[in-house]
Amino acid sequence: MIHLLTSPRTARTVRGLIGTVADAVRSVIAPASLVEGQAPAVETVPDPVDVLAADELPPVEQIEAAAREYERAADQARRADRGKRAAKKVLDKLPAGIYGTWRVFRTPSSRQTPDLAEITRIFKANNLGPVPMKPCAPSLKVELVEVAPVDVETLAGVAA
Repeated sequence: MIHLLTSPRTARTVRGLIGTVADAVRSVIAPASLVEGQAPAVETVPDPVDVLAADELPPVEQIEAAAREYERAADQARRADRGKRAAKKVLDKLPAGIYGTWRVFRTPSSRQTPDLAEITRIFKANNLGPVPMKPCAPSLKVELVEVAPVDVETLAGVAA
């Protein structure tokens, strides 16, 4: 109910204050819970049907190089996206015009997206049930893992 009476900025401030108070209470009651939080479980999905068979896999070095490059490029893209969002926040507020050596203007987009509110309204009006949805493609993730060195005695014990 508080969100109806306050501005979004005030609501964020109040939520932040409540979060701070909750953290303070937790630090007195169970201080370890602030530090030893359980890591969220990573949900995985099955492999797509067109993955390589075991005998078609490239050498491990090539896979490691590709994963390293993918992680580097993804990190670079995230940093670039953050910079773009910060700049867009300023530029979106400007009226069209020339500012120094830069012209700021807007053009219509050629892309279209379904109007889900209108689709939902039509489905409800015709008693068609919920709007059918399909999941997006799974995201590819890579992470560096530590591999424990394997000594000969351990291998011999496993083989025995």
